[in-house]
Amino acid sequence: MLDASAGPVHPAARETMAAAWESGWADPRRLHAEGRRASRLLDDARAALADGLGVRPQELSFTPGGPAALRLGLTGLQYAARRTGARLVTSAVEHSAILHDGRYAAGQAGDPLRHAEVEVDALARVDLDAWAEALAVPGTAVAALAAANGEVGTRQPLAAAHEQCRRRGIPLMVDALATLGRDPVPTEFDVLAGDARSWGGPSGVGVLIVPARTRWRRDAPPSELEAGRVDIEPVLPLVLGAAEAWRQQADTWQRDARQAHALIERVRVAVAAIADSDLPGDPDDRLPHVLTCSFLLADGEALVTELDRRGFAVASGSACTASTLEPSHVLAAMGALTHGNIRLTLPLQAVYPGVDRSADVEDFAAALPDAVAAVRAQLAGR
Repeated sequence: MLDASAGPVHPAARETMAAAWESGWADPRRLHAEGRRASRLLDDARAALADGLGVRPQELSFTPGGPAALRLGLTGLQYAARRTGARLVTSAVEHSAILHDGRYAAGQAGDPLRHAEVEVDALARVDLDAWAEALAVPGTAVAALAAANGEVGTRQPLAAAHEQCRRRGIPLMVDALATLGRDPVPTEFDVLAGDARSWGGPSGVGVLIVPARTRWRRDAPPSELEAGRVDIEPVLPLVLGAAEAWRQQADTWQRDARQAHALIERVRVAVAAIADSDLPGDPDDRLPHVLTCSFLLADGEALVTELDRRGFAVASGSACTASTLEPSHVLAAMGALTHGNIRLTLPLQAVYPGVDRSADVEDFAAALPDAVAAVRAQLAGR
């Protein structure tokens, strides 16, 4: 399994969820014994995750997934800052949930300047000078930037970008969907969004961090759930699974990251040896477990199929919109090759305790040249 962007779930988390369907089914707001037990379990899960993320429990809300956390974080900042303006500043390589919302709002308002997509360099790193210029435009209310790109792995200069926002009184929402549990937890943010899948938790659990210092307000009727930030009740067994997965990786993620970095470097060497290949993203300052590579005169979907036939699961297209079969907006913004691309996302070793991850990567590196050659031959024969 070399496509772990959406799972799998840590074995201990699966066991916790199985038990929780028996003991954690009640409404945590009820006063009977079962409700009080569910409330304690929810509080414990929240406290464990908050401690790991370096925030207070009341600052952490559970959402129905990472993209939902992104949208809630963004809209809450925008509504709180509505008297300042409505302009949103993002990089051009943000998650589709952010870019689509920004473009939609600009289109509805008939004002293309309402959403600024700041250019990135050839490594997918945001241009800080252009970022500062975009923030300086009157009416700019909110900015959003990913901690690192989930497709090519490049880390963003969060400290510098946040400092530029702070000088102008503009809140920064940080997307950590690809990084939590795999890279250091970001500390420079005004709102933070994450997804339990990144650290071996289940689908359907996002985390939204809104520090007490941040002006955030939901543009909706009052809610009794999750500090008033969410109107969908958390699914307690899933939340407990997310918390257990976090506990399991808390002491091992750094070692795992070093191993994953070395394994991805092995694939980079194999790709570089193939003619007319491209390795977009920063080769060093990057997420340890992510790699995208592209091959001229090859079709990405055909390559995914060919590798699957050989026993390797990889992805193609944009990390957040692969199902649309559209060219990657990240690669396009970088000026990189946008076709013939595949993406690897290594799973945490702990979620596959009986599998030798290094052996899988070695086998993949050995099989890749023949797979690329086969797909190129198919394309040439059409």
